[in-house]
Amino acid sequence: MTDVTDAELAALAAGGDAEAFGRLVDRYAPAARRLARLFLRDPDDADDAVQDGLLSAWRALDRFDVHRPFRPWLLRIVLNAARDLRRRRQVRRTEAVPESQASRTPGPDRETDRTLLRARLDAALATLPERQRLAVTMFDAEGYPHAEIAAMLGVPEGTVRSDVFHARRALRRELAPFLEEVP
Repeated sequence: MTDVTDAELAALAAGGDAEAFGRLVDRYAPAARRLARLFLRDPDDADDAVQDGLLSAWRALDRFDVHRPFRPWLLRIVLNAARDLRRRRQVRRTEAVPESQASRTPGPDRETDRTLLRARLDAALATLPERQRLAVTMFDAEGYPHAEIAAMLGVPEGTVRSDVFHARRALRRELAPFLEEVP
């Protein structure tokens, strides 16, 4: 059943076939988790949002247009679930990172450089407007095409292209001092 299209599985699932929906979940749950984690920045909250989104998708399958791609439709539902969860949880929980952490990397200097880069990248991403942050990360890190990002975010494709361009420019500006420090 691996050669069955998303549209066929969605039609079967809309008719009550839970196994068909399970196959769709198997195909797209990893992408949904990555998107929710990108948006919420908390793995536990992201898993909750994905679960809520998948349940909403199951309930809304009768409204899915089988002539359109399934993945953007599903990921938009998951993104909306993540937005709802973030609204409900206004106070964010944080965990302290232990100062000494066992590492399997070749040396602590590389881990430190990687950690610093990640922290600066996270800080730079945090300065971006939400839509730009989502667009540039989904395009550059996740490899989604502009059209799918546009469908997930509910904006025109040209807006996504513009958001990616402006986000990259802002990130270069924010990370320039750090990149000059790196040998």
